[in-house]
Amino acid sequence: MQDKRTVEFVLGLIGGIFGIISGVAAIGLGGLGAAVGATGSTTVGGLGILAILFSILGIVGAVVVRTKGKLGGIFMTIAAICGFICISYFYILPGVLLIIPGLMGLIKKSQSDKKV
Repeated sequence: MQDKRTVEFVLGLIGGIFGIISGVAAIGLGGLGAAVGATGSTTVGGLGILAILFSILGIVGAVVVRTKGKLGGIFMTIAAICGFICISYFYILPGVLLIIPGLMGLIKKSQSDKKV
């Protein structure tokens, strides 16, 4: 019998989508800062793009967690930590929504392990 891991999938997918939205908001904030001449605004835009890439990694992890729980958990955990490092407060909600299923994927045993 195959382990579905629906909770991890749904939370990871929602976290990845919110992460993409947060990355776009960071890019917009960086563009707004560049328009008014703020220093370091291009860095914020670049980190927003990087956060979007990590969010895509989180979505990939959410899909992979259904078949390979540990690998998907690693992907979502990396996406949560690195996304938060990139754009900090913009990534709080997506980070929480990715770290929880990421840790669940790492800790939770699959049904094939339980059969013994």
